[in-house]
Amino acid sequence: MRTEASGAAEIRGALVRLRRATGLPVAFGGLVEPGRPRVRISELTGTTTLALRALAVSSGNGLGGKAVALARPCAVTDYSLSPRISHEYDIPVAAEGLRSVLAVPVVVRRRVRGVLYGALRTAQPLGDRTLSAAVEAARDVEQALVAEEQARDLLAASRAEPAPDPADGVAWEQVREAHAALRALAPRISDPGLRAELLDACGLLTTAAAPMAGVSLAPREIDVLTCVAAGATNAAAATRLGLSPETVKSYLRAAMRKLGAHTRGEAVATARRAGVLP
Repeated sequence: MRTEASGAAEIRGALVRLRRATGLPVAFGGLVEPGRPRVRISELTGTTTLALRALAVSSGNGLGGKAVALARPCAVTDYSLSPRISHEYDIPVAAEGLRSVLAVPVVVRRRVRGVLYGALRTAQPLGDRTLSAAVEAARDVEQALVAEEQARDLLAASRAEPAPDPADGVAWEQVREAHAALRALAPRISDPGLRAELLDACGLLTTAAAPMAGVSLAPREIDVLTCVAAGATNAAAATRLGLSPETVKSYLRAAMRKLGAHTRGEAVATARRAGVLP
């Protein structure tokens, strides 16, 4: 399933960033299996054995299962000797030589979707800095999964609605809002298939406009114009698109030059006539 594959990719990237930020020798994690209260460990970095690969961790069991059940980070200084967790997974943990371990749940809309682990091969406290980095990595995954859910919801909504009558101003404003939301989400989506679907949907939302030949804007120029059309300042557009205000200003200048526009409003109007914006 593509959603699971993209979620695993987000976890894989977060684990790499976690090790880079903390120097942890081992990090691993996985997603909660659909319809089952357990996490399947699928992503590993820094491991030297296959002991943890595909391990199914049930809610409440071991350190990761405790993090799932409580929906909060958990850590132990010496896994095999800790009285704070159950010990169903001592054998694979010991086979990998892990001692100090932390587990941070990935929580999306109050539902645990996965777990990130970080570990040392020595029994020593992991420290607040390491725990904070693990929490930040989990938040990155959460934001990416939320963005994907929003994208799928918007895609479904845009496909369900028929093209509005050009004379219906209220309906066209709704189309423009949907277009702006899709354009803002697309750069945040790591799944290339879903990202392509979003951009295709954006294209469909602009097809009702009367296209003008000879106008070709870069994707980021369209993103910035979309924000400007919604009334956003350069600073607000930068926040929405994950860019700096100066970068937004540069894209806007380039778009205005290509459109032969002298003001922001003129650029938006020309882009709509050109079929670039709905």
